[in-house]
Amino acid sequence: MDHFAYRDGVMHAEDVALPAIAEAVGTPVYVYSTATFRRHAQVFRDALKGAGRVHLAYAIKANPNVAVLRVLADEGYGADVVSAGEMQRALAAGIPASDIVFSGVGKTRRELAQALDAGIGQFNLELEEEGEVLAALAHARRERAPAVLRVNPDVDAGTHAKISTGRKENKFGVAIDQAVAMFDRLSKHDGLDLRGVAIHIGSQLADLAPLEAAYARIGELVAELRAAGHTISRVDLGGGLGVPYKPNDVLPSPADYGAMVARATADWDVELMFEPGRVIAGNAGVLLTEVIWVKPGVVNPYVIVDAAMNDLARVAMYDAYHDFVAVAPSGERMMANIAGPVCETGDTFAMGRDIDAVKSGDLGIFRTAGAYGATMASTYNSRALVPEVLVDGDRFAVVADRIHPETILAAERVPEWLKR
Repeated sequence: MDHFAYRDGVMHAEDVALPAIAEAVGTPVYVYSTATFRRHAQVFRDALKGAGRVHLAYAIKANPNVAVLRVLADEGYGADVVSAGEMQRALAAGIPASDIVFSGVGKTRRELAQALDAGIGQFNLELEEEGEVLAALAHARRERAPAVLRVNPDVDAGTHAKISTGRKENKFGVAIDQAVAMFDRLSKHDGLDLRGVAIHIGSQLADLAPLEAAYARIGELVAELRAAGHTISRVDLGGGLGVPYKPNDVLPSPADYGAMVARATADWDVELMFEPGRVIAGNAGVLLTEVIWVKPGVVNPYVIVDAAMNDLARVAMYDAYHDFVAVAPSGERMMANIAGPVCETGDTFAMGRDIDAVKSGDLGIFRTAGAYGATMASTYNSRALVPEVLVDGDRFAVVADRIHPETILAAERVPEWLKR
């Protein structure tokens, strides 16, 4: 459920008509609903009530806007970060350092040191050398770094190849058959407080069976580690639960997921860690855009909008689907292609799609754009960086400015030898 709906024939975000935002801020612009973020955070938390001790850390990569993070911090969520920059955002939003989990396969030595200085709650180790370096850094501070070992269970998540992370050929985690020996070696370092294991097999998961299979392997690993004399108090189950992008998509609900987790982990006796991202943020945002032209085509006309692949990269990267609807539909329909102004054929959001009939100057939205939207935006073609707006009831605020090309240009330098 989201809080984007038509009232008197005009699309609203909560109690704000989208044309009012377009007039005040311009287009393209991301628009987020506070009520939707809060509802999704509460629904996911409630779904896990039967799973025992639970820690929720929102995956910042999905949508790192600091205002969004503040909303989720108010809902009791910690943060899953994959860079020092994301850690700084979490801290700036008021998320306690102890509630931050540092994931990611490429943490630098400097980032490890920064996270130790901040006092974060958990490091998810991706390789043995990383654990050794972290242990040395912590030992030099006379500390013990809280950590878990991320394991690759070699389970195919059944999602897009570019967002699958749990197969043996993927870059993430350590092979599960090497985990016991590696855990044993790392646990001997004075600078590490190795508390358990972590897993994450992919994103936009549409089936719970791969997750349950992966959890079964992790349960066996926990038993092996305990049999070897290790104390296992935490298991990080990651995130990845999918959201519906198409109108008729049917995906597992958080309640379905929570029931599976409770069943699969019933005898583990650990604190379970979760890192939801898309399932919290996806349907909480839309990309508001204006139609520039309706260009005649050989088969179907091209609806050229002012949003582009640099604003919403998912379609070009993953062949992703985003539903497109008019902000003030006339009731008429048209078959059309939808494309942006960037000089790439890949800057195409849809081909041969049945959509609301639109014309130059009309407003439209791409739905389910709250996750992996603005966070992946760029300034390709020297376009402005897209702004973000947060709605709360009948009020709204710009929570990320549009960064104009002249501002970006001002940060560049011509060396002395090229000046005229």
